[in-house]
Amino acid sequence: MLTQLEKEKREKLKTHKPLVYDKVVRYDERYARGESVAVIQLQYDYACNMYCEHCSISGFRKKNILTRRHKGTKESQALNPEAVKDLCDQADEYGLAQIDLTGGEPLIFPDLDEVISAIGPERFYLMVDTNGWEMTPDKAQHLKAIGVDKVQVGIDSLYREQHDAFRRKPGSHDRAMHAIDAVRDAGLVLQVSTVITPERIRSEEFIAFLGLMGEKGAVVNSIWAKATGEYADHRLIVSAADEALRMTLSRKFPHLTPPHITQHWGTQMGCIAWKKIITITKFGDVLPCIWIYYSLGNIFEEPLETILRRGAEYFSKHHGKCRTNRDAEFMDAYIRNTQGRELPIRIEDAEPKAATKTLRREEGLVFNKGKAL
Repeated sequence: MLTQLEKEKREKLKTHKPLVYDKVVRYDERYARGESVAVIQLQYDYACNMYCEHCSISGFRKKNILTRRHKGTKESQALNPEAVKDLCDQADEYGLAQIDLTGGEPLIFPDLDEVISAIGPERFYLMVDTNGWEMTPDKAQHLKAIGVDKVQVGIDSLYREQHDAFRRKPGSHDRAMHAIDAVRDAGLVLQVSTVITPERIRSEEFIAFLGLMGEKGAVVNSIWAKATGEYADHRLIVSAADEALRMTLSRKFPHLTPPHITQHWGTQMGCIAWKKIITITKFGDVLPCIWIYYSLGNIFEEPLETILRRGAEYFSKHHGKCRTNRDAEFMDAYIRNTQGRELPIRIEDAEPKAATKTLRREEGLVFNKGKAL
């Protein structure tokens, strides 16, 4: 059932972007048929002006700096505006309605305007991620003018010193705080992403952070730290008690959104992999989740619809928890198993570590094809 807030959002969408609205209102029936209604997280380029402590795409950044990478692909196969247009034409035809343009840092992409034009913002609800360093009032106004709906700014602590250390860039906290004001004042939807740990959600800093973001009019997208990328050597497991506390906080601070196990226009989806999000790398690989480095296929080699059908074979089952932070067995078998390997790994080649016990089908952790993930 749609909440009143969700109904109001739909009504605004109906007026503001009717082509997007027409797709969104069909999401329930499409999801019931076993189809993906995913947001496309488009990692257009890995160029970035920061080297964050928690960077989840560091492996792809290294690939970007060195050489390509995925077996059987050509060096020239990388996203550009033409490829983005072709991809988005296919996504529109399939019925997907939302795109999150990310990187890297989109605001330093020299062809950002061309990319947004290629997406066709009239047919997608479009969000742009940023660390805020390059955001100004003029830039925010410009993004709104060319069709961006929402901007997500990354802020990882209320305290300047902590954020700057986390982002490994002095001055980044001040820039991010100025960015959220610029985004809000431009009339864009403002979302703040923030990395959380079991320790942080129990801190006075986090409570004060939520209070301030509420005053700023920001939706807070809280992201549990994952043992991926630069955090690959960490043992990060979120307990049921941790998640219960986070949900308690979301009732006290309604602008704090649930992480990963989310409702989508009133439909409870559980784990969002493939269902509510797919990640497309700069090199065209389609990942089922931001943190699962297995490729369902490559858009330079197959139609998007074919890749999404393959994803349904692996990820259409409902899972009530995020397995990349709450399932130690899964994490050992399929997250840490990617360390030191060329990314991404073909999903057909996904195999658990020999030391990991077999994952049982009744737990919903086995591919329909018989492989475990």
